[in-house]
Amino acid sequence: MLRVALLGIYHESNTFIEGYTTINDFTYSHWLTGEAICREYSAAHHEIGGMIEVLEENNIEVVPVMFAEAVPGAPLSAETYHVLLEKMISELNNRLPVDGCLVAVHGAGVAEDEPDMDGHWLSLLRKKLGPEIPIIGTLDPHANCSDKMTAATDALVAYHTNPHIDQRQTGREAATLMVKKLLKKVTPIQVKTDLPIAISIEQQFTSEEPCLGLYRYADQLSKQPGILFVSILLGFPYADVEEMGSSIIVVADNNRALAESTGMLIKDFVLGIHTRFNGEKIKIDTLLTQLQALSKPVLLLDMGDNVGGGAPGNSSFLLDILEAAQAGRFVICIHDPVSVKQLSKKHVGDRLPARMGDSTVERTVLIRKLGDGKFREREPRHGGQVNFDMGPIAIVQTENGNTVLLTSLRVPPFSLQQLVDFNIIPSDYDLIVAKGVNAPIAAYAGVCNTIVKLDTPGVTQADMTRFTYRNRRIPLFPFEQIM
Repeated sequence: MLRVALLGIYHESNTFIEGYTTINDFTYSHWLTGEAICREYSAAHHEIGGMIEVLEENNIEVVPVMFAEAVPGAPLSAETYHVLLEKMISELNNRLPVDGCLVAVHGAGVAEDEPDMDGHWLSLLRKKLGPEIPIIGTLDPHANCSDKMTAATDALVAYHTNPHIDQRQTGREAATLMVKKLLKKVTPIQVKTDLPIAISIEQQFTSEEPCLGLYRYADQLSKQPGILFVSILLGFPYADVEEMGSSIIVVADNNRALAESTGMLIKDFVLGIHTRFNGEKIKIDTLLTQLQALSKPVLLLDMGDNVGGGAPGNSSFLLDILEAAQAGRFVICIHDPVSVKQLSKKHVGDRLPARMGDSTVERTVLIRKLGDGKFREREPRHGGQVNFDMGPIAIVQTENGNTVLLTSLRVPPFSLQQLVDFNIIPSDYDLIVAKGVNAPIAAYAGVCNTIVKLDTPGVTQADMTRFTYRNRRIPLFPFEQIM
């Protein structure tokens, strides 16, 4: 029986955030070894679930090694990264030999001492397994893909959707390619083509233009004889690394020239429409003048405090403005472990003054709920995770009738269950504030009649040109004009 290993270190790292992601961040999220990986993901809408399914269908032994994933945040500390790396290699050593290795990679990982973290650990994996063992994996389309990443692997396949609701299918595609490679039915050759643009975060919604046309064109080219996969890497603009920006990966069957020419066709297509990828920046003042005319409930996406992009999730910018403007009844989630701890000493029904998040405003709140913040998501949603944990939580109501869900752990708004499991019903509100950009749309579009992406301040603000980069490639639109 053929044996295929499953492993991955998965993180989206925002270099504009002070401090580091630590081992605790992985422990509180998902750090699994051995059969625990299969128990967590076999039935999940996650790439690992798709990989397991295909291997089992083809009577190939699944060899789960290690998968470590933390909520997006600051770069990994050197100590954290090397602890994870050593654990992964140790677990792999205990399970060798294998005939192939499937990897779940984000592609925008940064460590304190390894700016190209994913390229580094994939290169070490290649050195460990040798040149003959195929390494095939999945990428998040927010990857800043490096040459080291493609050089260390036989093929990398990105999710095709943002929000990422096709992760399990992408895992199936990667595993199917692995099966064909092991059975010598194909010889995958991948070519990466860098694009001289960094796509603005709010323009990365794949169901609307300009991404919709780009993906349709790439899908058309992927149907050429000899093409195995075409992946669009939208990029992650909040990482000041050399590989930051958008790119294309084309995987062809033993035909490098075809892969190269296909990548260049897509590059030419992008250059023809590149100015459309800069995005519209809607300010809060504009929203307030239009709010009355919008169909409710309205999903307000707080782009500057995007937890899925690494932000702390503690901004009170919209809480303070919407309360002051009495803009309508709203619900907002804020990461504030200090307030949760203080409120947990009180009782449901108590009224008391509180400052929430980074607000300087003290407001009287009514405690509606105290308790545990665990919940589950069973539908295909961005990220593909099933089990979530907000830590201890406190749900409070302001004197204006607005609801604030305070959490002890950062959890991005990828699941509607984050509200409804705690009896927060979206239809009861005029506005739902989600600290994200495109990812929450998969969860909230079904219950919100209007979606507005707000250009709010923070470490994930929409206009990337406001950040200072020292390592990015040049030229890169929108920083420089390109022909």
